[in-house]
Amino acid sequence: MRVAFVLGTTSGGTGRHVRMLVEGLIRRGHRVVVVGPASVEEQFSFGEAGARFVEAPMSDRPHPVNDLRAVLAIRRVTKDADVVHAHGLRAGALAGLGLWGRVPLVVTLHNALTAGGLIGVVYGGLERVVARRADQVLVVSPDLGERMRALGARKVGPAVVPAPVPRAARRSPQEVRAELGAGRRPIVLTVARLAQQKGLETLLDTARGPWAGKGETPLFAVAGDGPLLGELRRRIEAEALPVMLLGNRDDVPDLLAAATVVVWASRWEGQPLSVSEALMVGRPVIATAVGGVPDLLAGAGILVPYGDVAALRGAVQDVVGDGAEAARLAGAAARRGAELPDADEAVESVLNVYRQSRQHE
Repeated sequence: MRVAFVLGTTSGGTGRHVRMLVEGLIRRGHRVVVVGPASVEEQFSFGEAGARFVEAPMSDRPHPVNDLRAVLAIRRVTKDADVVHAHGLRAGALAGLGLWGRVPLVVTLHNALTAGGLIGVVYGGLERVVARRADQVLVVSPDLGERMRALGARKVGPAVVPAPVPRAARRSPQEVRAELGAGRRPIVLTVARLAQQKGLETLLDTARGPWAGKGETPLFAVAGDGPLLGELRRRIEAEALPVMLLGNRDDVPDLLAAATVVVWASRWEGQPLSVSEALMVGRPVIATAVGGVPDLLAGAGILVPYGDVAALRGAVQDVVGDGAEAARLAGAAARRGAELPDADEAVESVLNVYRQSRQHE
């Protein structure tokens, strides 16, 4: 089968997911081409995986000239494809506009919009293009599926987005605690891009306390970088919050092993790889009940409403103040982590979708 992937600018889970699919398809003897901006090839090296890479200028914002160039590149590259699989809303819309004849189009939506205004208007227009043009839409959360069905999408199904198996920790929890200067304090870890979607203002409100009981005040550690770095740092300093911004880290498995609990305060998430990784290594998880998170946890963690500081603080205190509860959650996480799909299941899932789409040409 000749498969063409289309993706826009990405530095995270979407690119890693496509790389995993590329590797799996090529191992099974399929021919693969990837169309996207040069930055994704630089970061994810699709050519090294055996795919042909074709550059097309796709950014995360509308750009009439570059968008036209991208549409033309997609049309040129995909005319001989058996199926086109676009990842992300903009990539899906541009692929829908650029397809040649009746090449089946599959679009995986990895994210939801969490901002309004003009961006929301543009986003809504792209959603309508994808709903009209795609033969199948794969979604990482039930709310995305409901929205695409309401817009008239022909067929909507769940996306299988596995996390890679985390490597073993290379340092002991004691060594990590010493680096962070945690002492005897519980470590509340968050792994997230420092962006609006991640609800980090709620995390900081939670860290501010008050913290009841006789235990040590937790140390909140945030691994990640992003546009809110300066704003968050200023607030932490101004309010003397017990929060450390660790920046991008290549030792997340070490941080997870040292964490008392791992927390996400997000406005929205699909199937976040960082949550899957925490489950696979058996760490207690607290997260907001948004997007695909409830299905991902399947009862193996604590869910709280988005923006509810009291609920989030209470959940953190319950875990860090009760060793038996922390152990129960750790065991539940490990069991759930063992159930999560792997790369082979994800590749077989998309191959089944591709076959279904071709049957409906």
